[in-house]
This record gives sequence, structure tokens and C-alpha cells, in this order.
Amino acid sequence: MRNDRNTEDVALGIRRRVFEHSIRNNGGYLSQACSAAEQLAWLYNEQLNLGDPTLPMIPKPFEGVPSSDNPEYHTGAGYNGPADPQYDRLFIAPAHYALVAYATLIEVGRMAPEGLEMFNKDGSSVEMIGAEHSPGMEVHNGTLGIGLSTGSGLAWGRKRRGESGNTWVFMSDGEVQEGQTWEAVQACAHHGIDNLKAIMDVNRQQCDGAMDSVMKVGDIAEKFRIFGAHCVEIDGHDISAMRDAAQEKHDGKPLIILANTSPYHTMNILQERFPRLHYVRFKSEDERARMNVSIAADLGIDPIEYVH
Repeated sequence: MRNDRNTEDVALGIRRRVFEHSIRNNGGYLSQACSAAEQLAWLYNEQLNLGDPTLPMIPKPFEGVPSSDNPEYHTGAGYNGPADPQYDRLFIAPAHYALVAYATLIEVGRMAPEGLEMFNKDGSSVEMIGAEHSPGMEVHNGTLGIGLSTGSGLAWGRKRRGESGNTWVFMSDGEVQEGQTWEAVQACAHHGIDNLKAIMDVNRQQCDGAMDSVMKVGDIAEKFRIFGAHCVEIDGHDISAMRDAAQEKHDGKPLIILANTSPYHTMNILQERFPRLHYVRFKSEDERARMNVSIAADLGIDPIEYVH
């Protein structure tokens, strides 16, 4: 399944959907749309080799946890197509990027816009923090730092089976504060798992504020290289740079793309809240109205109509 849209337009569409949702619901993950829209647009619109979705365009309600007596159980990976050997697989490690991921699925025609209206509603599979049954998700990666390990394990199994598809992981930079991330890279280098590729949204902010205020991590590119990855640093808002980075030779090593981004890119008024941008809940009706007008202008659309 290929989308004929321009990837830059897909990224803009992602931001517009996340912005509209956030204004109407008095809060949302705006900064993640600012920093990651190009990355997810590029993955889904260009880079990933995915089959057609196997789940309905309008997501089913939550159907329970996996068990032998629950034949209706499914993961959300069906929105990425079948898990056939020739297709790529994607793990979205920071589960709080779910709103941005859902907007991406809509923009590339893998989920209906009605799906976003189910966001964080009782009984819905369209979870606020993406779970294994949520659209586009295959496993629950919400615990900080486990995403790369998940991807590396699958990639190793696929390599041993001779599958041609790659395994991709979309990451956030907070994950380098966890030792499991470095263990995963080291294991990949030891076992020659070079069918694992990751792109990391390096926006230098996380739940508790700026990255450096939580834990300084130093030169993460050099660390990745020391632990055995082939690591490339790029401008995370430059899609052509992503294309070039994905073509880098990395025989016997995992490929890690560090995408340096801004958490208020295209929504400049968010600088007022920096670095506490993890989830933007408007502090007053005045702030909500000001952000509505300012961000709409930045995104080239009319302010959003909403119920006060």
C-alpha cells in the first residue's frame, strides 16, 4: 500500500490533526507532533514496506486481553498490514506518541478519521497511551527503554529465519537514560543484527522537563558507536536527510538515526511553556484562545471552533 501524497504534506496534516484534537479536548500531545511529524510521515509514506491494513478502518472497541478463551483478541499491528516475511515491522517505543501515530495512520489512509474521535474514550482501543491493541501498535512499549530491545529480538528472529523485511523502531531520546537501551545495541552488534533500524526523536525534553534537568546523557551518538551501532545524526525536520541516512551502509550493525528536532517546530507559541511540554493542558480559556489563533496561523488554517 503506497500513498501518493507528498511527505511534507503528510507531516503538515499530522500536525493539523493533533492541533485540532488538542484544542477541542482542552489539551494534547502538541510538542510530539511538532518534533516527530516528519519522522512518522517519512516512515509511513516512504520508507516502510507495508502491506494493506488487515483491520477495519474504524477501530474496533477493546476486546479484552489475549487468552485461549478470547478468540476475538487482536493487536493493533494490523493497521500496518500483515506480518509477512517480506514486509517491514514497526515498533513505536514511546507509547505517549500515540496521538501523533494515530494522526499519521489517518493521513496515509490506514485508519478512518472517526478513529481519532474514539481517543481515550471508555471501551475504546484507541488508547491515550498506546497499548498492544491500539491502532499501529503491536506490543506495549510504554515502559521507558524497552522498545529497542523488543525490536532487536524480533529482528534477530527474522534474520535467523531468512526474512527479507526490516524491523524499524521509532524512539525518543529519553530512552537513552535506561540501561536496557544500551544492552540492546550491544547485543545487536554482537549478533550482527543489521536488519534492525531505528530513528530517534531527539527533542531534548521529557515528562519531567528538559532532558538535562532529569539526567545528563552526554554525547549519545558517540555512545551508540562505542556500543556497536552505526549512528547517523541529522536534522529531524529534513526529510531528504532521513532518506540519505536510511541508505547508509551498516553491515553487521544496527542503524540508529538521531533526528535532532524542536518540540515547538511550527507551533512557536509553545516556547512559552518550554521545557514543560510533555502534555499541554491549557491553563485558562485565554491561553487556549491565544494558542488556537497563533498555532492555526503557523499551520496555515483557520482557528478551530470548539465548545468553551
